[in-house]
Amino acid sequence: MAIAVGVGDNKAVLKAVDGIDFEVVIVKSEDKLVDLLLNGEVDAAVRGSLSASVIMDKLRKTYPELYRVSCIELNGRRFLLGPVGLVEGSNLPDKLRLAWLGSEFLKYHGIKPSLAIITSGRPNDTARNKKINEMIEDGETLTSKINERSIEAKHYYALLDDAILDGANLIIPFDGIFGNMIFRSMVLAAGAKSYGAVTLGMKEIYIDTSRSQNVEGFKRALKFANYLSKIGNQLPF
Repeated sequence: MAIAVGVGDNKAVLKAVDGIDFEVVIVKSEDKLVDLLLNGEVDAAVRGSLSASVIMDKLRKTYPELYRVSCIELNGRRFLLGPVGLVEGSNLPDKLRLAWLGSEFLKYHGIKPSLAIITSGRPNDTARNKKINEMIEDGETLTSKINERSIEAKHYYALLDDAILDGANLIIPFDGIFGNMIFRSMVLAAGAKSYGAVTLGMKEIYIDTSRSQNVEGFKRALKFANYLSKIGNQLPF
């Protein structure tokens, strides 16, 4: 079959399709993209530059609990970052579910999970203000609950740089708003490579992308979707 990709205002998607050595179906509506994917008419779908919120709302009618984790390469290090959706990871159960799904994704692909929990400040900053204290307490609780499931996790507080240097392969920010800002800072401002965001919690393969992505970014997402489609479902459902 083929990989479906959405084309909206950013036409860089069309340039990305040029030179791809597998079949790509170009789609111009969110409805069509979701229908092709859920009806099994394509092997995978890539958002491209269509509306993320519209697509996710449609997917959640079939899969209520979905979490996006972006695959990023920075200075030769590859890792997953999530939540990156603005409304995802807003509470502890959601982040715990994301941690489990992300860990299963890594293990399914032969990678031992090493999770980094990112919140705020440093360990001795709990008395600075109420918000910092709440974020740190949330991080401590999340880390403990992940470790209870025999998954390696460490609370790095605000020290994202240390987490990356230590080789963490799944970075979990405080919520999707923080995650989205980290993504945009790394990828769209600083030039880190993005392969798109894997959508966890569904058996089909859907790769989200930033509508602001460039040609090479869209091309990497297409190749990533094709790679995942060739080795089977993301998770052993």
